[in-house]
Amino acid sequence: MNPADFEFISSLIMSRSGLVLTPDKAYLLESRLMPVARKHGLKGLEDLISTLRLRRDESLIVEVTEAMTTNESFFFRDTKPFNLLRDEVLPPIMEKRAANKRLRIWCAAASSGQEPYSIAIVLKELGTKLAGWNIEIVGTDISNDILRKAQKAQYSQFEVQRGMPIQLLLKYFDKVDENWIVKPEIKNMVQYKYWNLLEDPKPLGNFDIVFCRNVLIYFDAETKGKVLATVANMMPEDGKMFLGGAETVLGVSDKFKPVAGQRGVYARP
Repeated sequence: MNPADFEFISSLIMSRSGLVLTPDKAYLLESRLMPVARKHGLKGLEDLISTLRLRRDESLIVEVTEAMTTNESFFFRDTKPFNLLRDEVLPPIMEKRAANKRLRIWCAAASSGQEPYSIAIVLKELGTKLAGWNIEIVGTDISNDILRKAQKAQYSQFEVQRGMPIQLLLKYFDKVDENWIVKPEIKNMVQYKYWNLLEDPKPLGNFDIVFCRNVLIYFDAETKGKVLATVANMMPEDGKMFLGGAETVLGVSDKFKPVAGQRGVYARP
């Protein structure tokens, strides 16, 4: 791919999703965009880019953006954040909200649903501690295709083997042929919505807890700062945010500070 084509497609993807593509990641363009080119009867990436240059086909732009921003996920990823949610983050928040018994959690990059369903299982396992509570888990993503998979709540044997403890698998999934389907009691705890993190998220409402894990690593510093600022505006003073293990707010934003002893958890300053 010539430099001009790379600059064009990387700038387009950046403007639509915030994803920063450096030249060393150019290989991702071929692996993820070739299926899009074939779907439209195009010979390869050069034809796809030429088509994008010639006509502002919004549906094609969306397809390209979704293909580049679809990332894999798995249940209880990294394990520790979910233990921190259960043992450290939830108890004080639940205590402060004991009167109205309302809790809202946002998964800002829900992907194919493993993270939101993992959170739902954590809450379900609390049993009577959350009896009578109004709980909302909202999962958003920039890819409609991946959201449809999340809403279907059907996973292969390989997918459930990645992180899902066997006792929880048997308790909260039904085996149908070769797949595992999330039981309604968990599935109904999560609602999914299309959302671009570069847009104003006010219509989503406010959230007590936000999972924004393994998203910021794809953004440049300016975009990271903007995203963190909008997330902060959606949270109460005692709200908590989870980031991925390779992510930090230090040197990026003053809207959050690390919570001592809780790696990956951040609070409003």
